[in-house]
Amino acid sequence: MKKFIVAVVLAAAAMLATPAAANAAGYVPASSVSVQGSVVAGGTVTVNFAQGAFAANENVDISVTGAGAVTLGALPTTTVTEVKKASASGSVAVMVTFPQGASGTYTLTATGATSGNVGTASLTVVPADSVAAVGSSSSTGTLAFTGSTVPMLLVWGAGGAVVLGGALIFVMGAVRRQRENA
Repeated sequence: MKKFIVAVVLAAAAMLATPAAANAAGYVPASSVSVQGSVVAGGTVTVNFAQGAFAANENVDISVTGAGAVTLGALPTTTVTEVKKASASGSVAVMVTFPQGASGTYTLTATGATSGNVGTASLTVVPADSVAAVGSSSSTGTLAFTGSTVPMLLVWGAGGAVVLGGALIFVMGAVRRQRENA
């Protein structure tokens, strides 16, 4: 019994210590990251890291990686890095321009040089062809009906008939066995 109690206490201590180690890394919460603009091929978005995401006036290393070339500043490549300076409040705004043929998921990572805080934003670019196709479709503003057209009363009645039939077979079998034994 003592070994079991020791094992439970050690497991509880390990579970309580794990979140503290994960939080010590200095991650910027997702609620402090916002994306403004159209994440489409040929579009430009601004990724904002809110006040307090980084230390005041620190250098922030920005990198964007993805499936194809992207422009961060003036250099179009598959991985772009740039250093920006955080504001006095610790916020940073980054403009990302996607090329005309862009598609897939791009990841923007911002790392504070002094604080070590790391913020990420995942940007999924929809190809320009599919945006045009979606935009040109006509819709009534309602979702398509995908349910059954059979009334629920009919469904419950059919289920009840199946149960009643099963009970009838059980009773008839019991009566038949009782007559054979009599």
